[in-house]
Amino acid sequence: MAKRIFGVDLGGTTVKLGLFDEQGELLDKWEIPTRKEDSGSHILPDIADSVKAKMEEAGIEKNDVVGVGIGVPGPVDGKGVIHKAANLGWGVFSIREELAVLLGGIPVEAGNDANVAALGEMWKGGGRGCENMVAVTLGTGVGGGIIVDGKVLSGSNGAGGEIGHIHIVDEEEDACGCGNHGCLEQYASATGVTRLARKRLEKDDKASSLRDGELSAKDVWDAVKAGDELAVEVAEQFGDYLGKGLAAVAAVANPERFVIGGGVSKAGDILFKYIVEPYKKYVFHGSRDAEFVLATLGNDAGIYGAARLVLG
Repeated sequence: MAKRIFGVDLGGTTVKLGLFDEQGELLDKWEIPTRKEDSGSHILPDIADSVKAKMEEAGIEKNDVVGVGIGVPGPVDGKGVIHKAANLGWGVFSIREELAVLLGGIPVEAGNDANVAALGEMWKGGGRGCENMVAVTLGTGVGGGIIVDGKVLSGSNGAGGEIGHIHIVDEEEDACGCGNHGCLEQYASATGVTRLARKRLEKDDKASSLRDGELSAKDVWDAVKAGDELAVEVAEQFGDYLGKGLAAVAAVANPERFVIGGGVSKAGDILFKYIVEPYKKYVFHGSRDAEFVLATLGNDAGIYGAARLVLG
């Protein structure tokens, strides 16, 4: 039988799983709930049981499986050891070793979920054809994955690529979720965009559709597209912060391409109107020509990247 790979994207609510061939074609995908009770002790056994059930269903023998890759919400070092995942109740242990035992010896590779999603976009998504790229996820926070020479830049303990926590503003009084002040994700995430909009609405009495009802990042970008002057000013502020942050990343990683994903990216190409000019203003000249594109794999980026981990 042809060789198969399993890709696993472990989230706080659900675990997404995918079955792939060695060329990266997605053959099947499914989900199971993430059971976080008892300090997350059920999570890896549940994943192993689900993989084994799929193998039995599809008639896949253990020798036909190249390996299982998994992306997890926490820092993972090059040896497959996670260094705490608070929202799962996990401490420090080897995911690679523990899951391999549960799978009866099938090889396992593990990585941080944002880094793994970046690998997926490089392999089969918006970064296809690039060996040096940065994936940026603009969601509730700002996630990142840095690919250098086709490999994930994970750092000494898996905390590499945390671009959402680049320091951007010295005078910030509110704390970021990480505990620091003035992090990029306080301004460029979905929650950051709405925060910028609320602050602008408080200090400016200019007429704006953003004054009506609830306020979301989608509302802001819809208003930008409609030509709302105040919303455009918020977009310019957002773009200046994000452009500055990505210029800092580029000074270290020198990517050929930035791949922008996450909920905010659903605004579409209009984002680049506000990001690219500030980026070029702040960036070192050697990285000025980096491309900006939208991510294409959506919620499947994690399972693609996890499968790609197995291939090295």
